[in-house]
Amino acid sequence: MSEAAKKQEEAPLVLREDEGAIALLSLNRPKARNALSITLMEALLSQIEAVGADPAIKAVVLRAEGPAFSAGHDLKEMTARRADEDRGRAFFSETMQLCARMMQAVVNCPKPVIAEVQGIATAAGCQLVASCDLAIASREAKFATPGVNIGLFCSTPMVALSRNVSRKHAMEMLLLGEMVTAERAAEIGLINKSVEPGEVHGAAMQMAKTITSKSGLTLAIGKRAFYEQVEKPLPEAYDYAAEVMVRNMLARDAEEGINAFIEKRDPVWEDR
Repeated sequence: MSEAAKKQEEAPLVLREDEGAIALLSLNRPKARNALSITLMEALLSQIEAVGADPAIKAVVLRAEGPAFSAGHDLKEMTARRADEDRGRAFFSETMQLCARMMQAVVNCPKPVIAEVQGIATAAGCQLVASCDLAIASREAKFATPGVNIGLFCSTPMVALSRNVSRKHAMEMLLLGEMVTAERAAEIGLINKSVEPGEVHGAAMQMAKTITSKSGLTLAIGKRAFYEQVEKPLPEAYDYAAEVMVRNMLARDAEEGINAFIEKRDPVWEDR
């Protein structure tokens, strides 16, 4: 094995770099197209939980090293376990349960998570983009839930996908298994917008910087409330949201923000 290969093998599977109140998390299996192996998912779950608990961080940008964002589950890793006595059942179950925990950690993270997509995002990779709160993609990026093409329907990616796009668009992606352009992904609501290839990082960072100018407490309250209310029937959603608004109004930052608006000055946030 070459020195370069050894260094790549020893490098963290998820890199973290902080820029002010923004945490940049980068998937780091470029030679494997950032396939979501067990170890990569464990690393990403750990990093998401860490930034979620870090009071210095207000926003997260999730990106990837190499030309692909993520090709989904590591099918070579999974296929190798068919030699197990149970034909891989226990390992497949572990993989899917860990993946579900990781995706929910992104949703439950109190900091907004922005996907910065520079290349393909397929299967569980597409699921990861859909699980993020916001997504910016290069015009060269493409998205797909292609499991149907290999006899393995994208059932778990379907969960995140169907909560982002309409039923007809979700079923189109799931049943046809074809690549969707970044422009089309923006049209159907899978991503927020597509930009020129050299502009994707700057666009993601600009969005993150705008977010970090807000109260961290307000962001956390709002993100949690969004996902809570969206699954409720309309009357329950309004009851829940009204209670959230009352609690939010009593927070120090809401009082400060409203006073600053009335007094025509910039607010000073304390995230409480």
